[in-house]
Amino acid sequence: MNSKLIAVAVAGVVAAGAAVSAVPASAATAKAAPTRCHTADLKAGFATGGDAKPEMGQAKKQTQAYIWFTNKSSRTCTLSGFAGVDMVGAQTTDGTWSLARSSKKPVKVTLERGATVDFSIELLPVAKSTPKKEKFVPAKFLVTPPNETKHFTLKWPFGGQILKQDGATHPGTYVNPVGL
Repeated sequence: MNSKLIAVAVAGVVAAGAAVSAVPASAATAKAAPTRCHTADLKAGFATGGDAKPEMGQAKKQTQAYIWFTNKSSRTCTLSGFAGVDMVGAQTTDGTWSLARSSKKPVKVTLERGATVDFSIELLPVAKSTPKKEKFVPAKFLVTPPNETKHFTLKWPFGGQILKQDGATHPGTYVNPVGL
């Protein structure tokens, strides 16, 4: 390359305030896309309002419990997929039951600071008179946000018991994706 051209190019860079990298104006003002929410970014709990309470006193149909995640961080973040849900039983015969996932397709949810999203758990309650070996009595839920490994421990606030189907291929108790 001609040394005269190099000198002109260097002089142009110096005259521009030593701007070494060229960035289009549109890219300079664009915000970075939010990244996924981590367990530390969230708080969680059961929705306990009147219409959110599962009908645990009946044994004829499925009912739903709702768990919410609120973004407590100072940044916007996203959630997509299924929360991991392990129910820990109150009876010595219950153990821990890792809930199956529904066939519903997950959506990506963007949570601004302070925003909340929930997901439902389909439950199949049974009568109190159901034999102990056929029922699961929830005590607490270990809830792991999608794509995370750390969980929240939530005390089950609703009472009742669920038909024990922890080994079933298509159980009546399962988890739906976040945001649906």
